[in-house]
Amino acid sequence: MNVGVIGASGFIGSHVVDKLIDAGHDVTAFDIMTPHRNDVRHINIDVLDLTRTVVALAGRYDAVYHLAAMANVNDVYRNPVEAGHVNVMAVANVLEAARRNEVGRVVLASTVWIYDLAAGDDVDEDTQLMPRKVSHVYTATKLAAESYCWAYQNLYETPVTILRYGIPYGPRARGGTVMAAFVQRALKGEPLTINGSGKNTRNYVYVEDLAEGNVAALQEIARNRIYNLEGKRPVTILEVAQAVKKLVRDVPIEHREAREGDFSGRTISAERAARELKWEPKVDIEEGIERYVAWYRTQENKGL
Repeated sequence: MNVGVIGASGFIGSHVVDKLIDAGHDVTAFDIMTPHRNDVRHINIDVLDLTRTVVALAGRYDAVYHLAAMANVNDVYRNPVEAGHVNVMAVANVLEAARRNEVGRVVLASTVWIYDLAAGDDVDEDTQLMPRKVSHVYTATKLAAESYCWAYQNLYETPVTILRYGIPYGPRARGGTVMAAFVQRALKGEPLTINGSGKNTRNYVYVEDLAEGNVAALQEIARNRIYNLEGKRPVTILEVAQAVKKLVRDVPIEHREAREGDFSGRTISAERAARELKWEPKVDIEEGIERYVAWYRTQENKGL
């Protein structure tokens, strides 16, 4: 398939590019940054500019992934208007470019944070969401982005697939992610800081598992469907800190005030992805942390 990846130079996007190429797809990397590999076609794109986005996507693509976003919730908190431009209007521009260019399908990277809008603790892709429960701008932007996808599908028959990611971690992670921050602080001998009690659970998903789920979503069965791509099991942030302390260095764990509007956690089913896409995560949290630490140390040795 002829596939475009918007946000191809980012943490998740770079791994999606790897897995797409491994699967034999013809990949174009769309990003303002240079891709991590030089054997992929690269087009500089500013998805905040509709005209340029329409021109860039004029290539008869079977599918285009939209992974570019303001993903750090702290950045979103500090820059709520800019977050709306990046996380919502850029999605609208990509959908419009896809409509005009007759792109086969748009695959949107969303998030399990969306389930903070659910009433119960056990949720799946069909769980009703209540917009009035929105407590963070990040969640609001993701809900709006998903809504734009369904509007384009219903009004213009633009095929879409929505992937709700668990909390990703692993090699190439940006420094602002919890896992990366913990490892970096532990290697420096600094305390690991946790917002609140640290007892809220997340299904951390290893980035290579997540990338394989993205590739699996190219199957025809995934057209106009939503999938949760979650990790193997619920893990508390405190458990992550303790694993880093065990695997990297014995440093103190310190608690500070809970982050405003943080995702409270849910029991999120990934059964649909297992049943329809034949995708399940493989890497457990301790193995994943070990892999990340090994990668990070190689980067340190390279002086990166």
